[in-house]
Amino acid sequence: MSDHRLVQVELSTLRLALVPLSDEHLELEVELDSDPDVMRYLGNGRPRTREAVDRVHRDRIALATRAPGFGFWVGFVDATFVGWWNLRPQDGPDLAGAGRHGSLGYRLLPRYWRRGLASEGAREVIRYGFQDLGLSRIVAETMAVNVASRATMSSIGMAHVRTFHVGWDEPIPGTEHGEVEYAVTRGEWLA
Repeated sequence: MSDHRLVQVELSTLRLALVPLSDEHLELEVELDSDPDVMRYLGNGRPRTREAVDRVHRDRIALATRAPGFGFWVGFVDATFVGWWNLRPQDGPDLAGAGRHGSLGYRLLPRYWRRGLASEGAREVIRYGFQDLGLSRIVAETMAVNVASRATMSSIGMAHVRTFHVGWDEPIPGTEHGEVEYAVTRGEWLA
């Protein structure tokens, strides 16, 4: 296995140490993704099994190798696990200059919600994306009914771009209201 840490840097904030995801973090991911409150607005709305987490863990780690500089960071406050943040390359038919756009994500254990940690980590990942990777735009998406995540996106300077609907195989409560996309450009971030 190649060492993805060679292509992904450590990040930090006043309270958070953001460390590139590695195999030693699998049990932390299991704890996070098996929590029903964490998974309420994700996927099929149900906690993931250990086997499912193991599968996505490998994909999460591989991102840093496939797209140097991008990846998942595990967040710690005083050596205590709180959650993870990610920055993925964003591409698609409606994005000119694919490869210069990123997609932000974050997931925290419920006991660390409403402490400003999601915003703090997300601000650092955005800073890194614009300053270090030279991205021109960063987006984030969630379910329209996920008020807390939308508030985090707004608090870090992202603006609502659109509401859209996805045809889910297993719709969960709230999917009828759609998904929302928030974004911030490098120019907006610099201002």
